[in-house]
Amino acid sequence: MRSPSTSRTGHSRTGRSSAGDSRTGQRSWLRRLWGSSSLPTKERLNPSALRRTLAVIRPHLPRHLLLCLVGMLGLLADVAFRVLEPWPLKYAVDAVTTALGADLPSDAAPFGLNIEQTVIAAALCLALIIGGRAGANYLATVSFAKVGARIATELRTRVFDHVQALSLRYHSRASVGDTSQRLVGDVGRLQDVAVTAGLPLVGNVITLAVLLVVMVLLDPFLSGIVIATGLVYLLLSRRSSPKIVRASRSTRKGEGSLVGAAAEALGAIRVVQSYGLEKTVAHEFAGGNERAMKAGVKAKRLAAGLERATDVLVGIAQGTVLVVGSLQVLRGAMSPGDMVLFLTYLKIAMKPLRDMAKYTGRIARASASGERIADLLDEEIEIADPAEPIPMRQVRGTVEFSSITSPDGHGRPLFDQLDLRIPAGQHLGILGPSGGGKSTLVSYLLRLNEPRAGRIRVGGYDTRAVTLEDLRRHVAILPQESVLFTESVRENIRFGRRDASDAEIEEAARRAGAHDFIMGLPEGYDTVLGNRGDTLSGGQRQRIAIARAMIRHAPVVVLDEATTGLDPAAKAQVNESLQELARSRTTISITHDATTVAGLDRVIWLEDGRILEDGTPAELAADPDSRYSRWIIEQRSAEASMTPQSGAAFAQSGAAPVQVGASSEQSAAPAAPSPQEVLR
Repeated sequence: MRSPSTSRTGHSRTGRSSAGDSRTGQRSWLRRLWGSSSLPTKERLNPSALRRTLAVIRPHLPRHLLLCLVGMLGLLADVAFRVLEPWPLKYAVDAVTTALGADLPSDAAPFGLNIEQTVIAAALCLALIIGGRAGANYLATVSFAKVGARIATELRTRVFDHVQALSLRYHSRASVGDTSQRLVGDVGRLQDVAVTAGLPLVGNVITLAVLLVVMVLLDPFLSGIVIATGLVYLLLSRRSSPKIVRASRSTRKGEGSLVGAAAEALGAIRVVQSYGLEKTVAHEFAGGNERAMKAGVKAKRLAAGLERATDVLVGIAQGTVLVVGSLQVLRGAMSPGDMVLFLTYLKIAMKPLRDMAKYTGRIARASASGERIADLLDEEIEIADPAEPIPMRQVRGTVEFSSITSPDGHGRPLFDQLDLRIPAGQHLGILGPSGGGKSTLVSYLLRLNEPRAGRIRVGGYDTRAVTLEDLRRHVAILPQESVLFTESVRENIRFGRRDASDAEIEEAARRAGAHDFIMGLPEGYDTVLGNRGDTLSGGQRQRIAIARAMIRHAPVVVLDEATTGLDPAAKAQVNESLQELARSRTTISITHDATTVAGLDRVIWLEDGRILEDGTPAELAADPDSRYSRWIIEQRSAEASMTPQSGAAFAQSGAAPVQVGASSEQSAAPAAPSPQEVLR
């Protein structure tokens, strides 16, 4: 029987995360070598870049308040020792000048000390002050370094958790390399700048403010020169900082694109090597690398220009103070020690000013990194747990799609009021042309994506009323490309259920037909697999993935093209394992394999988002006008065109028999069997 649904239009299979995406990525990676990030980035300067960066860090500060206070005390002590440091020099210079016959005020030798005692006391005090300043600086540096490292660790974890919570809609358009660059490189830059620039900048600002007050009290006229120098520096900084931020943002964006391009090229290394594309890839990568380098050099050049302009400004200020101060000493308006004191304060004050120019460039670059992290955290989590989730208990395998309405990945209509009910324990096959919405429907079941309207129930529970963890614990999925991690075989299977014992893991491997070849590996279950399991064959990877799905004990199993790309022998072994996995479970099979369909309880034909046919394989095959019947004939015609050797190998795989090469009198291309013969 055939029952049309009420959905319409086409689709590009946005739910697929396997071969389709990888092929698209291989075609597009060259274009992305120096393209814009896949995430929206503002090209104009955002004046709130620093505020956004601080807003990203601020939530992590309260947990480290004690360390921050210790660091701040060390910083204030360092400033106090800086202010005290020139005074021993003043008294020593005035004492020596008095000994040479100069007529100076009585405080040139304080505390009733003679010349020798004053010089010795000044030297001891200077040593103590420098030692105290070193200790205070060490305390502040270590405290803030710990705070920076801990906040960076927490921030990286927070960003990673956020990225994992984003839907497939985001991941389908985001560059993996660029996201990784934000997660690792940009967070690391924030940490580094916080310790190497942020901490000294705070100390320098406090030092400069205190010294300005002291210098105004010592000599208002000379302090005016220092204030004028500071104002000129602010004008220079205000002019240069936006350019540095823009160049730094361009550099970080280029580096993110390079990481993405490199990751994509290395992920497709077989294609690159097979087609001899090494020189093309290297040339394109070198071009992108060159552009990233130029952007980085521009940022460095702008920062260096600000630093050197500040050096010139500081030199002019020191020369002016030296001339004016010397004239005042000659007029008797101040002592030589006072001039040394003021020049020393000027030097100490100008160093923060000079350093602030250097730190401005670093902080501008950090702000660009902070903006990139803030942009990532601003990505809305479309699929989240409900405020008051319902726990899933005693879940049976019923699956219901009710009134599903949704567009495809390009915004075109796909499903329109689609309804589908799958009873517990039923083995359902979903057939249809590519782009019909098969994988998208499965992604809705797992809440990897969300339909625009409609409800989905598993075991009677609305999927939006339960937690994602609870829902996904009751659904096991076996994708076309089995993803294995760089872990031991045992841990790869245990990813199905983290509390599984070693005995349960081995039992699942036996049921999946994987135990024998696992024991043949160098270290058995403790053998560490290569990247994505490439050290194993396709059939071996798939059987380990089946064992991982088995150990999950989920009442619903989704098989998404689970045997595609396997040779007949491997397909036969995997099919046996799949039969064991599907036993007593509701099974949804997305397939283009006729041998898989024959053993199912029910088949639906999904095309352009509509269910055009629905029935048992025998019922649909009995109708010569059905799409399913024509599809079966096409599949068997393709099989019948195989050579006798290939046909024998295919027959040994356990697939449905095909009349190929039965006798020498038969035609080399016999007629394809009818659907009824195929099913028999």
